[in-house]
Amino acid sequence: MSAAQWDQRYADDHYHYGTAPNAWLISQAWRLPRSGAALALADGEGRNGVWLAQQGLHTTSLDQSVVGLAKAQRLAQQCGVTLHAEHADLADWAWPESAYAVIASIYVHLPDALRRRTHAGIMRALCPGGLLILEAFTPEQLACSSGGPRDLALLYSESMLRADFAGLEILELLGGEVLLDEGPGHRGSGRVLRLLARRRL
Repeated sequence: MSAAQWDQRYADDHYHYGTAPNAWLISQAWRLPRSGAALALADGEGRNGVWLAQQGLHTTSLDQSVVGLAKAQRLAQQCGVTLHAEHADLADWAWPESAYAVIASIYVHLPDALRRRTHAGIMRALCPGGLLILEAFTPEQLACSSGGPRDLALLYSESMLRADFAGLEILELLGGEVLLDEGPGHRGSGRVLRLLARRRL
């Protein structure tokens, strides 16, 4: 989807994917460092970035939608945390080197070339020991009505993620059915992959 399409999706007052963070992200709270920088990738209306900021991390919420980022800032203010909002397109964003202790990639579905570029950027941007927390839909999601891309080329497989993140230490890579309750955008039974990986020291 284009930035304009995302702006249109986020134009209402309600939060399309809710204001609560992703369940897989929450489940990894015990692994998070007590300080450092975090990146919430393609964070939309900010639910995951705000949660990371609430954990004490200096968090950047990156997205191509200015409307979504404005709502992310409002959510951060309501929650009493500071969130750095960065308007950027992943197609030409300059990934920093060893900048983040945590990167959250929650439902960031990209075409092949951009996906590989983005995943290489994630590996470069993690600091040594830094964590990647990723959740994405699998091809089986096409049989579900709980959201996600309707294009097979945008859905991820276990082998794809293992290849993309071969440079990281994969701590967990789980696949299966989950019950989604993330606003009107993700609700019902879904088929996902959940990845936890770490840049080696």
